[in-house]
Amino acid sequence: MPKKRILPFIILGIINNHPQITGREITAEFATEIGDFWKASHSQVYPELKRMFNDGWIYDSKSKNNAKERYYTITAQGHEVLNKWLDQLVTDLPIHEDLFSLKLFFIKDQHDERIPQLIARQLILLKKELNYLEQRRQTVFANEKTIQNNYGHYLILTRAISRTQGQIQWLEETQKQLEE
Repeated sequence: MPKKRILPFIILGIINNHPQITGREITAEFATEIGDFWKASHSQVYPELKRMFNDGWIYDSKSKNNAKERYYTITAQGHEVLNKWLDQLVTDLPIHEDLFSLKLFFIKDQHDERIPQLIARQLILLKKELNYLEQRRQTVFANEKTIQNNYGHYLILTRAISRTQGQIQWLEETQKQLEE
């Protein structure tokens, strides 16, 4: 079964939030907040922009300073497509590519020396991630007004913090059990 295309809706959302945004700036969005839960590369974004332009979801205007640079804006049809997508209920859980869990799954012996090593490394990675997420919360949501103006984004960020804290807690509890 082919994978459902989500990228055009993400790009529509980005353009909706940042009218007159360049393709380079759209791609950069995947290195910040959106990149914390969805990845897309330059080679994926630009062909999608072309399809979306041909479908009438966006229009572009040329930069005065750079003939190759274009500024993208969402059209009325694009707003309609984005809103229909936002109205659809989520019916499937996301498929995770979690190598840590996959490796643990295949270890049979509870005394396998690789388990503590996997847990210790995962703890390091998750604590680094938690630090990053908490810094983003302080930077992006410095006051109540910014929270209210970007409430969905705020919810996603606090959800990521909570999920990461829960994973750290589970790993630390498991680590203690293994040491007993």
